[in-house]
Amino acid sequence: MKVLSLFFFILATHVATSQGFSCPSWRLGMETNNIRGKLVPETCGDYVKRYMLGPLYMNDSKAVTDEALLYAKSQKLAGDGKDIWIFDVDETVISHVPYFSEHGFGTEPINGTSFFEWMTEAKAPALPYSLNLYEDLLSLGFKVVFLTGRPEYLRETTATNLRNVGYRTWEQLILWSSSYPTNTTLELYKSNERRILETNGYRIIGNMGDQWSDINGIHPGDRTFKLPNPVYYSA
Repeated sequence: MKVLSLFFFILATHVATSQGFSCPSWRLGMETNNIRGKLVPETCGDYVKRYMLGPLYMNDSKAVTDEALLYAKSQKLAGDGKDIWIFDVDETVISHVPYFSEHGFGTEPINGTSFFEWMTEAKAPALPYSLNLYEDLLSLGFKVVFLTGRPEYLRETTATNLRNVGYRTWEQLILWSSSYPTNTTLELYKSNERRILETNGYRIIGNMGDQWSDINGIHPGDRTFKLPNPVYYSA
């Protein structure tokens, strides 16, 4: 099955490239933050679908989490419960591939209403290599903080979804409070929440997300890790 998936992925890549547009090059531009805030080109819709559903997406995720674990193992923790690892939530520890498989894999604008309805169902599966990393970090003595751009009213749903797929405990689950001005960017919000954590004595040893806005800005932590996500871009 993996061989067949890889064949179709290569075929989709060849078709898009032969039409004068390189989808792998587009994905590289997006993942490296050079192409920002755009929908997946229609030409690349099948390419992104094959990437997300095939083995390469998981392989890329594993490469990131493997490196993160090597780094985590190299750290000497203070043992006072203040050494934390920050995870984003969506497309970082849980996956919305089931939703996007029905909504164009990024080739169409995200419908906020239907997307939030999907979130309230609390059915998003775990990203397996992120879950493995989470478990390894706990065993190493890290405290985990989930810092998400989800609104505060989704707290119960988010906690339920996380626990249902294996994220059984955490130091804090931080959601976007309505006290932030409406023009606050995701990067600014997350920077401020990380500042608050450090003000309260926490040391951010690692910080992982699927968007650059998860890991850019002030107080990013000692080291950041970017997981793949060609489906959407959040500033």
